[in-house]
Amino acid sequence: MWTRRAAYPVLLLATVATAVAGLRYRLDPGLTTSAFQFAVIAYLVILERLIPYDRDWHPDRREWGWYGIYFLVTAAGSVTAQLLVEALVGVVSPARPALPLAVETPLALLVGSLASYLVHRWSHTNPWLWRLHGVHHVPQKVNVANNGVNHVLDVLLAQGGVQVSLSLLGFSQESVFAIGLFVITQGYFTHANIDVRIGWLNHLLASPEQHRLHHSTDLAEAGHYGSDLAVWDRIFGSYTWRPGRRPSAVGLKDPASFPGTEAVLASHLQAWRGPAG
Repeated sequence: MWTRRAAYPVLLLATVATAVAGLRYRLDPGLTTSAFQFAVIAYLVILERLIPYDRDWHPDRREWGWYGIYFLVTAAGSVTAQLLVEALVGVVSPARPALPLAVETPLALLVGSLASYLVHRWSHTNPWLWRLHGVHHVPQKVNVANNGVNHVLDVLLAQGGVQVSLSLLGFSQESVFAIGLFVITQGYFTHANIDVRIGWLNHLLASPEQHRLHHSTDLAEAGHYGSDLAVWDRIFGSYTWRPGRRPSAVGLKDPASFPGTEAVLASHLQAWRGPAG
Protein backbone atom coordinates (compact mmCIF):
# COMPACT_ATOMS: atom_id res chain seq x y z
CA MET A 1 0.00 0.00 0.00
CA TRP A 2 1.35 3.43 -0.96
CA THR A 3 0.39 4.78 2.47
CA ARG A 4 2.94 2.53 4.14
CA ARG A 5 5.69 3.65 1.77
CA ALA A 6 4.88 7.37 1.91
CA ALA A 7 3.97 7.77 5.60
CA TYR A 8 7.46 8.41 6.95
CA PRO A 9 8.91 10.41 4.02
CA VAL A 10 5.89 12.75 4.20
CA LEU A 11 6.49 13.23 7.92
CA LEU A 12 10.17 14.02 7.44
CA LEU A 13 9.45 16.45 4.60
CA ALA A 14 6.87 18.23 6.76
CA THR A 15 9.46 18.52 9.54
CA VAL A 16 12.05 20.07 7.24
CA ALA A 17 9.47 22.41 5.66
CA THR A 18 8.32 23.61 9.08
CA ALA A 19 11.89 24.23 10.23
CA VAL A 20 12.74 26.17 7.06
CA ALA A 21 9.54 28.25 7.22
CA GLY A 22 10.02 28.95 10.93
CA LEU A 23 13.57 30.18 10.42
CA ARG A 24 12.93 32.06 7.17
CA TYR A 25 9.88 33.95 8.41
CA ARG A 26 11.12 34.26 12.00
CA LEU A 27 8.07 32.57 13.45
CA ASP A 28 7.70 32.31 17.21
CA PRO A 29 9.58 29.09 18.15
CA GLY A 30 7.23 28.12 20.98
CA LEU A 31 4.01 28.58 19.03
CA THR A 32 5.44 26.96 15.92
CA THR A 33 6.66 23.95 17.90
CA SER A 34 3.30 23.52 19.65
CA ALA A 35 1.31 23.76 16.41
CA PHE A 36 3.68 21.32 14.73
CA GLN A 37 3.34 18.85 17.62
CA PHE A 38 -0.46 18.76 17.33
CA ALA A 39 -0.21 18.36 13.56
CA VAL A 40 2.15 15.39 13.95
CA ILE A 41 -0.16 13.76 16.50
CA ALA A 42 -3.20 14.21 14.25
CA TYR A 43 -1.35 12.81 11.23
CA LEU A 44 -0.17 9.72 13.06
CA VAL A 45 -3.53 9.08 14.75
CA ILE A 46 -5.11 8.98 11.29
CA LEU A 47 -2.42 6.57 10.07
CA GLU A 48 -3.01 4.34 13.09
CA ARG A 49 -6.53 3.80 11.78
CA LEU A 50 -5.51 3.40 8.14
CA ILE A 51 -2.48 1.11 8.57
CA PRO A 52 -2.48 -0.25 12.15
CA TYR A 53 0.29 -2.53 13.32
CA ASP A 54 -1.87 -4.15 16.01
CA ARG A 55 -5.57 -3.30 16.25
CA ASP A 56 -5.57 -4.42 19.89
CA TRP A 57 -3.22 -1.53 20.66
CA HIS A 58 -5.80 1.12 19.75
CA PRO A 59 -6.75 3.14 22.85
CA ASP A 60 -10.30 2.64 24.11
CA ARG A 61 -12.39 5.57 25.38
CA ARG A 62 -11.19 5.25 28.96
CA GLU A 63 -7.58 5.16 27.86
CA TRP A 64 -8.04 8.25 25.72
CA GLY A 65 -9.24 10.00 28.86
CA TRP A 66 -6.26 8.89 30.94
CA TYR A 67 -3.82 9.70 28.17
CA GLY A 68 -5.39 13.13 27.78
CA ILE A 69 -4.78 13.91 31.46
CA TYR A 70 -1.19 12.75 31.20
CA PHE A 71 -0.74 14.83 28.06
CA LEU A 72 -1.86 17.99 29.88
CA VAL A 73 0.35 17.25 32.89
CA THR A 74 3.43 16.49 30.82
CA ALA A 75 2.69 19.41 28.49
CA ALA A 76 2.86 21.66 31.53
CA GLY A 77 6.24 20.15 32.39
CA SER A 78 7.37 20.49 28.80
CA VAL A 79 6.32 24.14 28.61
CA THR A 80 8.09 24.84 31.91
CA ALA A 81 11.27 23.20 30.61
CA GLN A 82 10.94 25.04 27.30
CA LEU A 83 10.58 28.43 29.00
CA LEU A 84 13.60 27.79 31.20
CA VAL A 85 15.63 26.59 28.24
CA GLU A 86 14.61 29.50 26.03
CA ALA A 87 15.64 31.94 28.77
CA LEU A 88 19.02 30.21 29.07
CA VAL A 89 19.48 29.96 25.31
CA GLY A 90 18.91 33.68 25.00
CA VAL A 91 21.69 34.32 27.51
CA VAL A 92 24.38 31.80 26.57
CA SER A 93 23.83 31.14 22.87
CA PRO A 94 26.09 33.17 20.58
CA ALA A 95 24.56 36.03 18.63
CA ARG A 96 26.51 34.88 15.60
CA PRO A 97 27.10 31.12 15.44
CA ALA A 98 30.63 30.05 14.59
CA LEU A 99 29.36 27.55 12.03
CA PRO A 100 26.86 27.86 9.18
CA LEU A 101 23.39 26.66 10.16
CA ALA A 102 23.57 23.81 7.62
CA VAL A 103 26.65 22.47 9.45
CA GLU A 104 25.64 23.40 12.97
CA THR A 105 22.20 21.74 12.88
CA PRO A 106 23.40 18.17 12.12
CA LEU A 107 26.13 18.58 14.73
CA ALA A 108 23.58 19.79 17.28
CA LEU A 109 21.39 16.80 16.42
CA LEU A 110 24.25 14.39 17.12
CA VAL A 111 25.12 16.04 20.42
CA GLY A 112 21.49 16.33 21.53
CA SER A 113 20.77 12.75 20.50
CA LEU A 114 23.74 11.51 22.51
CA ALA A 115 22.59 13.42 25.58
CA SER A 116 19.07 12.04 25.15
CA TYR A 117 20.41 8.50 24.75
CA LEU A 118 22.51 8.73 27.90
CA VAL A 119 19.69 10.23 30.00
CA HIS A 120 17.26 7.59 28.74
CA ARG A 121 19.62 4.68 29.36
CA TRP A 122 20.48 6.03 32.81
CA SER A 123 16.75 6.24 33.55
CA HIS A 124 16.55 2.48 33.03
CA THR A 125 19.53 1.68 35.26
CA ASN A 126 19.35 4.24 38.08
CA PRO A 127 16.76 3.10 40.67
CA TRP A 128 15.41 6.56 41.47
CA LEU A 129 15.26 7.74 37.86
CA TRP A 130 13.47 4.51 36.96
CA ARG A 131 10.75 5.42 39.49
CA LEU A 132 10.07 8.41 37.24
CA HIS A 133 10.66 6.88 33.82
CA GLY A 134 8.93 3.59 34.59
CA VAL A 135 5.58 5.41 34.48
CA HIS A 136 6.03 5.59 30.71
CA HIS A 137 6.37 1.80 30.47
CA VAL A 138 3.20 0.92 32.37
CA PRO A 139 0.79 0.78 29.36
CA GLN A 140 0.51 -2.64 27.73
CA LYS A 141 0.15 -1.02 24.34
CA VAL A 142 2.39 1.23 22.25
CA ASN A 143 0.63 4.02 20.36
CA VAL A 144 0.77 7.74 19.65
CA ALA A 145 -1.58 8.60 22.49
CA ASN A 146 0.44 6.98 25.27
CA ASN A 147 3.66 8.61 24.12
CA GLY A 148 2.53 11.34 26.53
CA VAL A 149 2.24 9.01 29.53
CA ASN A 150 5.18 10.31 31.53
CA HIS A 151 6.09 11.49 34.99
CA VAL A 152 6.31 15.27 34.83
CA LEU A 153 9.80 15.25 36.38
CA ASP A 154 10.96 12.74 33.78
CA VAL A 155 9.92 15.22 31.09
CA LEU A 156 11.72 18.08 32.82
CA LEU A 157 14.93 16.09 33.21
CA ALA A 158 14.94 14.57 29.73
CA GLN A 159 13.89 17.60 27.71
CA GLY A 160 15.55 20.25 29.83
CA GLY A 161 18.81 18.34 30.17
CA VAL A 162 19.26 17.84 26.44
CA GLN A 163 18.42 21.37 25.41
CA VAL A 164 20.41 22.98 28.22
CA SER A 165 23.45 20.93 27.20
CA LEU A 166 23.07 22.22 23.64
CA SER A 167 22.79 25.77 24.88
CA LEU A 168 25.83 25.52 27.13
CA LEU A 169 27.87 24.17 24.23
CA GLY A 170 27.02 27.30 22.28
CA PHE A 171 24.56 26.04 19.69
CA SER A 172 22.31 28.76 18.32
CA GLN A 173 18.61 29.22 19.01
CA GLU A 174 17.93 28.42 15.36
CA SER A 175 19.60 25.01 15.47
CA VAL A 176 17.97 24.12 18.81
CA PHE A 177 14.58 25.00 17.31
CA ALA A 178 15.19 22.94 14.16
CA ILE A 179 16.32 19.78 15.91
CA GLY A 180 13.51 20.20 18.43
CA LEU A 181 11.03 19.68 15.59
CA PHE A 182 12.86 16.54 14.50
CA VAL A 183 12.85 15.18 18.05
CA ILE A 184 9.08 15.71 18.24
CA THR A 185 8.61 13.94 14.93
CA GLN A 186 10.70 10.96 15.97
CA GLY A 187 9.22 10.74 19.47
CA TYR A 188 5.68 10.34 18.18
CA PHE A 189 6.64 8.33 15.11
CA THR A 190 8.50 5.69 17.10
CA HIS A 191 5.44 5.19 19.33
CA ALA A 192 2.98 5.06 16.45
CA ASN A 193 0.91 1.91 16.13
CA ILE A 194 1.40 1.85 12.36
CA ASP A 195 2.54 -0.89 10.03
CA VAL A 196 5.51 0.76 8.33
CA ARG A 197 9.05 -0.42 7.77
CA ILE A 198 11.92 1.89 6.94
CA GLY A 199 14.41 -0.80 5.91
CA TRP A 200 18.12 0.07 6.08
CA LEU A 201 17.28 3.43 7.67
CA ASN A 202 16.72 1.49 10.90
CA HIS A 203 20.51 1.47 11.26
CA LEU A 204 20.53 5.28 11.31
CA LEU A 205 17.14 6.39 12.65
CA ALA A 206 14.87 5.13 15.41
CA SER A 207 11.57 3.66 14.23
CA PRO A 208 8.43 1.94 15.53
CA GLU A 209 10.02 -1.40 14.59
CA GLN A 210 12.76 -0.79 17.15
CA HIS A 211 10.83 1.07 19.80
CA ARG A 212 8.18 -1.63 20.20
CA LEU A 213 11.02 -3.88 21.32
CA HIS A 214 12.17 -1.21 23.78
CA HIS A 215 8.75 -1.59 25.46
CA SER A 216 8.97 -5.39 25.45
CA THR A 217 8.52 -7.27 28.73
CA ASP A 218 11.44 -9.44 27.59
CA LEU A 219 14.37 -7.34 28.80
CA ALA A 220 16.79 -9.29 26.59
CA GLU A 221 15.37 -7.51 23.55
CA ALA A 222 14.37 -4.23 25.24
CA GLY A 223 17.33 -2.10 24.18
CA HIS A 224 17.01 0.84 21.80
CA TYR A 225 17.44 3.82 24.11
CA GLY A 226 17.75 6.23 21.20
CA SER A 227 14.41 7.84 20.46
CA ASP A 228 15.55 9.79 17.41
CA LEU A 229 18.81 8.33 16.06
CA ALA A 230 19.84 4.67 16.19
CA VAL A 231 23.58 5.29 15.87
CA TRP A 232 24.25 5.51 19.61
CA ASP A 233 22.59 2.16 20.22
CA ARG A 234 24.95 0.76 17.61
CA ILE A 235 28.01 2.34 19.21
CA PHE A 236 27.13 1.44 22.81
CA GLY A 237 25.86 -2.08 22.17
CA SER A 238 22.14 -1.67 22.88
CA TYR A 239 20.94 -2.25 19.31
CA THR A 240 18.87 -5.44 19.28
CA TRP A 241 16.46 -4.94 16.37
CA ARG A 242 15.85 -7.76 13.91
CA PRO A 243 13.69 -7.32 10.78
CA GLY A 244 10.12 -8.43 11.41
CA ARG A 245 10.73 -9.18 15.08
CA ARG A 246 7.59 -8.73 17.19
CA PRO A 247 7.50 -8.40 20.99
CA SER A 248 5.38 -11.08 22.61
CA ALA A 249 4.11 -8.50 25.12
CA VAL A 250 4.82 -4.88 26.02
CA GLY A 251 4.66 -3.12 29.37
CA LEU A 252 6.42 -3.78 32.66
CA LYS A 253 8.10 -7.06 33.51
CA ASP A 254 6.59 -6.61 36.98
CA PRO A 255 3.29 -4.73 36.52
CA ALA A 256 2.68 -4.58 40.28
CA SER A 257 5.76 -2.35 40.74
CA PHE A 258 3.90 0.74 39.47
CA PRO A 259 0.34 2.05 39.79
CA GLY A 260 -1.89 1.56 36.75
CA THR A 261 -2.03 4.24 34.08
CA GLU A 262 -5.45 5.33 35.33
CA ALA A 263 -3.93 6.29 38.70
CA VAL A 264 -2.39 9.55 37.51
CA LEU A 265 -1.79 11.08 40.95
CA ALA A 266 -0.48 7.84 42.45
CA SER A 267 1.87 7.43 39.48
CA HIS A 268 3.37 10.83 40.24
CA LEU A 269 3.65 10.23 43.97
CA GLN A 270 4.96 6.66 43.97
CA ALA A 271 8.54 7.82 43.37
CA TRP A 272 8.69 8.96 47.00
CA ARG A 273 6.86 6.00 48.52
CA GLY A 274 9.50 3.32 48.24
CA PRO A 275 11.45 1.39 45.66
CA ALA A 276 9.89 0.49 42.35
CA GLY A 277 11.04 -2.63 40.56
